[in-house]
Amino acid sequence: MSNPHHHISNTQDPDPQFPNPNDDPNPNHPLQPQSNPQPRRPRGFAATSAAAAATGTINKSRKEREKEKERTKLRERHRRAITSRMLAGLRQYGNFPLPVRADMNDVLAALARQAGWTVEPDGTTFRQTPAPVNNASNMVMSVESPVSGSSFRNCSTRASVDCQPSVTRINESLSPASFDSIVVTESDTKVDKFTSTSPMNSTGCLEAGQLMQELHCGEHGGSFSETQYIPVFVMLSSGVINNFCQLMDPDGVKQELQQLKSLKIDGVVVNCWWGIVESWVPQKYEWSGYRELFKIIRDFYMKLQVVMAFHENGGSDTGGMFISLPQWVLEIGKDNQDIFFTDHQGRRNTECLSWGIDKERVLRGRTAIEVYFDLMRSFRTEFDDLFADGLISAVEIGLGASGELKYPSFSERMGWRYPGIGEFQCYDKYSLQNLRKAATSRGHSFWAKGPDNAGFYNAKPHETGFFCERGDYDSYYGRFFLHWYRQVLIDHADNVLTLASLAFEGIQIVVKIPSIYWWYRTSSHAAELTAGYYNPTNQDGYSPVFEVLKKHSVTIKFVSSGLQVPETDDALADPEGLSWQIMNSAWDKEINVAGQNAFPCYDREGFMRLVETAKPRNDPDRHRFSFFAFQQPSPLVQSAICFSELDYFIKCMHGIVISVFFFRRNQQCGILDHHRIFA
Repeated sequence: MSNPHHHISNTQDPDPQFPNPNDDPNPNHPLQPQSNPQPRRPRGFAATSAAAAATGTINKSRKEREKEKERTKLRERHRRAITSRMLAGLRQYGNFPLPVRADMNDVLAALARQAGWTVEPDGTTFRQTPAPVNNASNMVMSVESPVSGSSFRNCSTRASVDCQPSVTRINESLSPASFDSIVVTESDTKVDKFTSTSPMNSTGCLEAGQLMQELHCGEHGGSFSETQYIPVFVMLSSGVINNFCQLMDPDGVKQELQQLKSLKIDGVVVNCWWGIVESWVPQKYEWSGYRELFKIIRDFYMKLQVVMAFHENGGSDTGGMFISLPQWVLEIGKDNQDIFFTDHQGRRNTECLSWGIDKERVLRGRTAIEVYFDLMRSFRTEFDDLFADGLISAVEIGLGASGELKYPSFSERMGWRYPGIGEFQCYDKYSLQNLRKAATSRGHSFWAKGPDNAGFYNAKPHETGFFCERGDYDSYYGRFFLHWYRQVLIDHADNVLTLASLAFEGIQIVVKIPSIYWWYRTSSHAAELTAGYYNPTNQDGYSPVFEVLKKHSVTIKFVSSGLQVPETDDALADPEGLSWQIMNSAWDKEINVAGQNAFPCYDREGFMRLVETAKPRNDPDRHRFSFFAFQQPSPLVQSAICFSELDYFIKCMHGIVISVFFFRRNQQCGILDHHRIFA
């Protein structure tokens, strides 16, 4: 019988430098003195403590502890940055639906599902046993696009969303060109795996009777028809109402609405511009043009979403018409330019009013918050009948430049061009007073200034001392300033939405969130920082903003780019990674999310990326957009560029089933005839 003492010693890791206890020449004497074994070398904190005890310096100086703490933080930030890039790559290039705060369990589950395994919520993982395949039942089918016979080929296997049969699955090894005529093997609807495919001219092609196959615009492993219906609204051109609040072309509007109605859209979005309604005299509101427009929309039995636009617009959707802030506000701005956002060089941006005057009575005795509320209250009173009839389904509140909740940090009128980092907009005297107050209360009055090494509008992060790797953005001062900068944005949203909830009680309120995806794969996220979202790699900058939005029960409208950025992108952009973070952060707080496209027109692949964003694949909670607002080309009825693609996009958002009939084939498997029917 082996000695128990020796058995215990065998559990230690063997060391080739010392003899094995089992080789003891006299094993029958357990009490015999043994040669002292080499003690294990202490590691980690044990090694540190042992060394400190041996030298008598176990108590480190405060300076040494601070250095060690900073080194630990740097290592942790570096680790998180690497993890973030890996997860972003899995989302973007592997189409893995990973949550924002994904851990290793989420990654393993996604990998298992991608390989065809079933992963239950408790972690149980298994593969379903394939059912026996009946080789005698083969089907030959021909597929064509609901829009055109050739456009279906654009929906390739590389696209984010493909068009697939609801019952049978096409082998992914097939080329996109083979979608027009392929052979698939019939299988049980519960089985995920299919065994054989062959080309149309294969000898395995059998003669078949008339067959009907339902096709859905579907995801990998599912179909959009299985998801809920997503309403689609189309944004009308801002140029339909001129600067005197007159409807420009009623017949043209009717023609456009008729064209939109043929696409079976759910409604339209109309911008109500502050610079038009209250243009000349304070508190004198003109709504006549909008009243006429809303009457036409009502005659077409369409739903209406209204945007309270408190910013200027000179974009392409206005038909060349420039819409500024009210003239009486611009007159005040001539004498007091600090009512506008101001950059580090002292240049003023008149796109919207500075948030520094939200509670300053500088607008003819009113604060900016009161001015916004008076306009919203006037609109609610003027169109009370439309609210009572349910025609107006939602009201969007403009909270910054372009109507989005952001600082005007990357304005083209100031010389910005993509992918510049932008500039901080906090140098008007009212904002600086607020900053000085915050710095004094913190006990560091010398922090009452903006960063002096943050670059300029078109700089890149690594060219600045503030946004570069390990830059000042993560210093004590940098963290203080960025927290204050974001808090001003949050306070502005809170103040305006508090009064908006009073004016539009019982009505869905919408807030637009920008898509600032360039430099997302850097540590600092510089472009987001200048826009007011404190979202570096080591923290979630959207969660505090969404906490305030949740308090007011708003729906956020996320501007989705629909872009696919190449791996060699110099701006280190990640639209998909940003989308996942924003949507999951909102859904985690049970906030409804809607969508809007950033560009007026897309090809088939771009539209499919929008659909995939609106209806995330493999989401166990079946999240989806509450609606989608489409920014159309101007005007839509005169554009044939993407009309057919928009038609296809709307049908996929609605989850409409596309039924295709297949007719008898001859012995050479030639197709005699086929038809397309839309359910």
